Amino acid sequence: MPRQFFIGGNFKMNGTAESITGIIKNLNDSKLDESSEVVISPPALYLLLARQVANEKIGVASQNVFDKPNGAFTGEISVDQLKDAKINWTIIGHSERRVILKESDEFIARKVKAAVAGGVSVIFCIGETLEERDAGKTIEVVTKQLNAAAKELSKEQWEKVVIAYEPVWAIGTGKVATTQQAQEVHAAIRKWLNETISTEAADNTRVIYGGSVSEKNCRELAQEPDVDGFLVGGASLKPAFVDIINARL
Repeated sequence: MPRQFFIGGNFKMNGTAESITGIIKNLNDSKLDESSEVVISPPALYLLLARQVANEKIGVASQNVFDKPNGAFTGEISVDQLKDAKINWTIIGHSERRVILKESDEFIARKVKAAVAGGVSVIFCIGETLEERDAGKTIEVVTKQLNAAAKELSKEQWEKVVIAYEPVWAIGTGKVATTQQAQEVHAAIRKWLNETISTEAADNTRVIYGGSVSEKNCRELAQEPDVDGFLVGGASLKPAFVDIINARL
């Protein structure tokens, strides 16, 4: 069975109730590739609104989740609370949280474990900085990030994970990894899955690309054999998001 194409829309800290409602209604009313899975991720304040407005074919993800079930953790959201709100996806490990909030590989891995164990699927972000790429450490960096998660997850739990390769130097910069660069890293991730997790995980785990994805570059990237979709940032706030969702049509 071919892997189902996956498109995530990360709104980041953008939008209002009005604008997010408009974005979602546009998706509801547009003809979207029915063979692809679409998941949008608004700010936490608007998760319930998004789930209410979006049709049942569109998934909704939080942009973060905590690794504890409940308690005195001001500002955090638990896996059980996401499930209670019918939010079945979460983004974990985004470089903005790794860099700005100093989240470690180990902490991120614990959050992935908590989410998966609680029945919430994960968009697990990994990627290298420009300095690391220039130093030839790309595969080393993403392998280290993956290994942290491998210590926490069983082989079966990878079924609930979508890996998002997002080179930090390409996020919000307008710079995009070439199709060759993206395919090279995605192939290395799939090799890691085969050698570290299982052949089934390598065959079935979706590895998506993120980093200045737009309607102009998505079709070429989508043709690569190991690119199973996209995690879209700024472009997910625009009507062109529909074109990215339909990149393979």
